[in-house]
Amino acid sequence: MTDKHSLTAEQITLAYGDRVVVADLDLTITPGAVTAIVGANGCGKSTVLRAIARLLPPRSGRVLLDGKLIHHMPSREVARTVGLLPQSPIAPEGIVVSDLVGRGRHPHQGLFSPWSKEDDQAVSEALIATGTLDLADRAVDELSGGQRQRVWIAMALAQQTDILLLDEPTTFLDVAHQIEVLDLLADLKHNHGKTVVMVLHDLNLAARYADVLVAVRDGQIHSSGKPSEVMTEQAVADIFGLQCQVIDDPVSGQPLVVPIGRHHSAVLRSEAAT
Repeated sequence: MTDKHSLTAEQITLAYGDRVVVADLDLTITPGAVTAIVGANGCGKSTVLRAIARLLPPRSGRVLLDGKLIHHMPSREVARTVGLLPQSPIAPEGIVVSDLVGRGRHPHQGLFSPWSKEDDQAVSEALIATGTLDLADRAVDELSGGQRQRVWIAMALAQQTDILLLDEPTTFLDVAHQIEVLDLLADLKHNHGKTVVMVLHDLNLAARYADVLVAVRDGQIHSSGKPSEVMTEQAVADIFGLQCQVIDDPVSGQPLVVPIGRHHSAVLRSEAAT
């Protein structure tokens, strides 16, 4: 198990040029848990992730890693604690899996440090944890979407960080590969004590896999807590403008959002009137 690190955002305002996307937002990441950030397109959820990953300096407020201002910390120091998987990462052409995963060791190497046994072990453990050891000699661009996502996660694991930040890790994957990736992230929490923070579009997968849901609306946190506390019919209406019913997921027992839509809403009204 890894040591637990703290990651918090205090009153952060985030902007791209003159356009403010997030204003005065507070967020505390729960150590050793899976946190899913959800919200409508353009609400600021990926922007929040970029800020806590140290990629986007706040216009005001601060992000703290273990009580230190993360944007004032050396990049290498941050990279030993926080691993990031951005949306749609691009691998160098022709690179093989083991070499890509090995790039995760960069934060642990000095300018003239030779590759070490510790580096070999970290890469091997990352490949084993993600079920990609048999792909080590394959070219990354030959892999399926689910295999590639697991390899990118392996690279983040090779950093040996306590905190993993993932922006839409299931984007462009079919449902089987989505479940494969999310099962892997759940395993990393349970078996390796990782703190996982991910931005997701799919509300039902977020509710099923997350210990904590953070719902963002118009650059503010609408609600945060257990999926059963956050994922209500009113919250879905507030955040997404969507009429729905929320029932118990027969597999996980977590909330399951059943969209209604205009057509079926009219059908329900007609049935209620008869």
